[in-house]
Amino acid sequence: MGSIGNVESGNQNSEKAKSSSIFRYNSPFVQVILIGLVCFCCPGMFNALSGMGGGGQVNATASNNSLTALYTFFAIFGILGGGIYNILGPHLTLFAGCSTYVLYSGSFLYYNHHQHQTFAIIAGGILGIGAGLLWAAQGAIMTSYPPVNRKGTYISIFWSIFNLGGVIGGLIPFILNYHSGSGAATVNDGTYIGFMAFMALGAVLSLSILPASKVVRNDGTRCTNILYSNVVTEFIEILKLFYNWKMLIMVPAAWSSNFFYTYQFNHVNKTQFTLRTRGFNNVFYWGAQMLGSVGIGYVMDFSFKSRRKRGLVGICVVAVLGSSIWVGAIANQIQRNGHETLDFKDSSSHYAGPFLLYFSFGLLDAMFQSMVYWVIGALANDSEILSRYVGFYKGIQSAGAAVAWQIDNHSVSPLNQLIVNVVLTTVSYPLMLVLVLRAVKDNNGSEEEPVKQVAPSSADNDFNQ
Repeated sequence: MGSIGNVESGNQNSEKAKSSSIFRYNSPFVQVILIGLVCFCCPGMFNALSGMGGGGQVNATASNNSLTALYTFFAIFGILGGGIYNILGPHLTLFAGCSTYVLYSGSFLYYNHHQHQTFAIIAGGILGIGAGLLWAAQGAIMTSYPPVNRKGTYISIFWSIFNLGGVIGGLIPFILNYHSGSGAATVNDGTYIGFMAFMALGAVLSLSILPASKVVRNDGTRCTNILYSNVVTEFIEILKLFYNWKMLIMVPAAWSSNFFYTYQFNHVNKTQFTLRTRGFNNVFYWGAQMLGSVGIGYVMDFSFKSRRKRGLVGICVVAVLGSSIWVGAIANQIQRNGHETLDFKDSSSHYAGPFLLYFSFGLLDAMFQSMVYWVIGALANDSEILSRYVGFYKGIQSAGAAVAWQIDNHSVSPLNQLIVNVVLTTVSYPLMLVLVLRAVKDNNGSEEEPVKQVAPSSADNDFNQ
């Protein structure tokens, strides 16, 4: 009996040790890595394509119109995406969202041969729907799966993996168009085919993500107490977001966080550099995002014992760095010679300054968005609540982007676009400080308790599984 008892005790200890490993398939760490790889393949490659300016085309009109359609639908389905995720769960939501990225890249492959923008615009609208679903699911996972006191670290892990997609995506056009010389203006077919292959892989990989109810942290807690939701509940809860002061105070930060892409991609990378240099620049732009996310993640998780103080310091760090970068951007724009196109080989003496500015844009983007995600994650702990918060953030963010791409289409001067970006980001910092002061607690609890719901029927359970 004693030996049997010892064996049983040993088995229990072994199981306990196994359940404490961060490398378990159902651990938050592994799930964050998986969602990072999904975004590496899909939005990571999309970012590399967009970052070239004009979707890799000499004329940015088709890309601007396509991106306007994309972000218009993204604004709608970003807000609705949290509710859809709560109803469908991660598998259907992520797979449906990821599948639309392949179509978008394919539309530019078609445009390369036929120069008809209708397909690109339709594909952009469809991608807007898919992106709304993908990012709502990603936001719910990123803000609710990690341990409460390590959300900044997990966000930085995700952001690094995700933006590695932009790095690899930048290498694709750089390598495939390297021998085209400094005078080429449009990327070749192989560039779009390479993007499509990665995006298809991401759609398949999205099926590996577990629902929140199956993810177990090392302390044995699960990520949510909510089982499933329904359409009526989600519709009501989404409407409530529009008079939730925490969401309204976040609107300037959300609106500005993709608004600046138009200026950075179309008026810095596209107009100031040759085609192959644009791909080269993107490698470092998205690489800078990896550095920025790790740096701000450390500040917001480890700089002080008080969670509220870490949030305040993190926002101040981003504000100081961001303001400095925008000052450099204004100086660059004023001094800009509109007829000079820089190549990393042929114009090395004049290349360093604009390159450093573009690199800094990537650093700021990651720090700004990681900071906002951390604040959202600090407002609650439950994935159902956080999926709605992130959906609202992505919806407003996408509405701003849609406006930005059309502003560019209407020939608003680059300097005026830049000034609008500076004003929007500057206004957002004090508002985020107020949000942290009033809504973020120093303990591990959340201000808002999870919504209690009636248990679903067996039919509902079958549907969601």
